[in-house]
Amino acid sequence: MLDPGRGKTKTGQLWAYARDDRPWHGADPPGVAYVYAPDRKAERPIAHLAGFTGILQVDGYGGYRVLADKSGVTLAFCWAHVRRRFYELAAAGPAPIASEALRRIAELYRIEDDIRGRSAEQRRAVRQEKSLSIVADLEPWLREKLGLISQKTKLAEAIRYALSRWDGLSRFLDDGRIEIDSNTVERSIRPIALNRKNALFAGSDGGAEHWAVVASLVETCKLNGVEPLGYLADVLTRIVSGHPNSQINDLLPWAT
Repeated sequence: MLDPGRGKTKTGQLWAYARDDRPWHGADPPGVAYVYAPDRKAERPIAHLAGFTGILQVDGYGGYRVLADKSGVTLAFCWAHVRRRFYELAAAGPAPIASEALRRIAELYRIEDDIRGRSAEQRRAVRQEKSLSIVADLEPWLREKLGLISQKTKLAEAIRYALSRWDGLSRFLDDGRIEIDSNTVERSIRPIALNRKNALFAGSDGGAEHWAVVASLVETCKLNGVEPLGYLADVLTRIVSGHPNSQINDLLPWAT
């Protein structure tokens, strides 16, 4: 972002909140909302999600724990973020513990591939039958390996990252609506990240807020199979023609 007072730029944040219930045939349409904030402090998601109760699937950012402590939010953590740490170690050279962790996590993902598109009840039943034992065996195995290695290594750091989030990582086993990872959000934030070099900067806090609104509409269109340019042209035409503000929900991408 431009920072005119200093004649420089500063870093702002676009927070992404996404919902996609299609993998378990949920009735709600998919969507993503980007919310601009000038920083990454824990109070930002607390303010954004004021009044929200339910399950929030997240990465490892510590601010979400503060949110969970202060509200009715239950955290589900992301296995892709756990896997990434072990993958980086295994890709760098021989790493038998990291490679074995990857093998076990891959078993979980193979099960997920088989149940994607089934109902939440069916997903939960298969996870209880097949995934539960894998997760249950993995925790003590990680604790055992952690006790055998130097605590200052990247491997120890990767293991502690997983173990410190184990309850949230295990949550998908008991609820078929929960995904194994937060890749829905990762996919939704990718277009923003890719566009940073093209956009260079936002001109102001207000400009960044407008950017977030437009990005929310465009990316939600994509999730719902709606062509964004045609959608925006149609909606703006309806608004100029006097579409009542009380019926604004009729203009959302999944309703047009």
